[in-house]
Amino acid sequence: MKASRVNFGHALIFFCILQFLICGFSHTAVSAFSVNRSVLPNGLVVLHSENHNLPIVMVTLIVKAGQIDETAEKAGLANLTAALMPEGTNTRLSAAISEETDFIGAALGVSAGTDYTSASLSVLKKDLRKGFEIFSDVLLNPSFPIQEIERKKAQITGSLRQREEEPGFLAERAFRKEVFGEHAYGRLIEGSPETLKSIGRDDLVRFHKDYFLPNNSILAVVGDVTAEELSGLLKNFLGGWEPGALLPPAAKSPEALGTKHVIKIEKDLTQANILLGNIGISRDNSDYYAVSVMNYILGGGGFSSRMMQSIRDKMGLAYDVHSFFASYKYTGFFQVGLQTRNESANTAIAEMIKQIEKMKTEEVSDEELSEAKAYLTGSFPRRLDTNKKIADFLASIEFFNLGLDFDKKYPDYINAVTKRDVLRVAKKYLNPEAGVLVVVADQKKAGLKY
Repeated sequence: MKASRVNFGHALIFFCILQFLICGFSHTAVSAFSVNRSVLPNGLVVLHSENHNLPIVMVTLIVKAGQIDETAEKAGLANLTAALMPEGTNTRLSAAISEETDFIGAALGVSAGTDYTSASLSVLKKDLRKGFEIFSDVLLNPSFPIQEIERKKAQITGSLRQREEEPGFLAERAFRKEVFGEHAYGRLIEGSPETLKSIGRDDLVRFHKDYFLPNNSILAVVGDVTAEELSGLLKNFLGGWEPGALLPPAAKSPEALGTKHVIKIEKDLTQANILLGNIGISRDNSDYYAVSVMNYILGGGGFSSRMMQSIRDKMGLAYDVHSFFASYKYTGFFQVGLQTRNESANTAIAEMIKQIEKMKTEEVSDEELSEAKAYLTGSFPRRLDTNKKIADFLASIEFFNLGLDFDKKYPDYINAVTKRDVLRVAKKYLNPEAGVLVVVADQKKAGLKY
């Protein structure tokens, strides 16, 4: 009986989505949404967007606590806390949580990131009350069973050790550590086998108690639920969530490097894995939009980017080359990455630097600027073409204080960028001479000159 109910729940969700697509709703129709913002007496910020196109409700909750709030000695604490929350509560065992969510065809998850932890729920309208009951239980009452802690720690440790064989993992880990130094952003979100050993149940309980507070959280609910229905659910399942004193911010922005740092990692490979970059910008930096346009032209625009046209199309040195800016609460990083034959590593690196320097010294063309703006504004609706994406979007713009009208203002922000802006931010934020170069390769064959 249970198996047939599980299949029915998932099949119904699939059928609803299929019907929605068949009806031919455009991206504009899907992404055109209104949102109501309120703050509960316990301090929880609630964002609600009502959409009755599908009988499904998507819930995203952000808790303002993540990797940034760990100590170096307890690296991996936020991630481990999040991973264990669905593995048992005061009234439910791990198996019961899985069975109950499967029984109603729902999906529930908790994951930690650099700046915050996110909990999500996807549930059919008819099972919304039951979904909220399980969701709130996992959120408020995790029990962190000892056996589950040990199992999860062993699982993460095994995964970390397995990834030691992946050149991309080695390069990224070395890059982050060198760019950010001892700052929390420079560590792996999973921590390390050594730091995981130091984390006990008391650490998990304390982290949850200190940070999982309503006045430290944002709840976004999108889909087939009215304001009145949502109010009742919040009162019944989150009304007893008690606020608490907030701890002071745990970290400051790391300082930029003064000189270039070159990291060479020996690995028996035919292809060298190369990362080049430097410290970047925070998400609230006013230059964020000019940087987005500049990076699209440099290496973020796929086949139309300068890096791709030069290193792949003209020189044939790599199948793929890309650049991006990762922006967090306090800062971020800029990175260019590619894989090339060991013997062509020096040539590829030289061309990467050449393209960066060109971006810093010459204005981009009208055509490049126009294409970048067209893509960035034209692709934006795809970020909001499902209720799940809208829920995540609403929670994140609240976290970064971007304003609930951000979806309407974003095109204006991008279109306001000029060629002078692009040149200015390139000069300011592209710093290979004071950045990090990581090369994982057969070092003898690569013969690096850097």
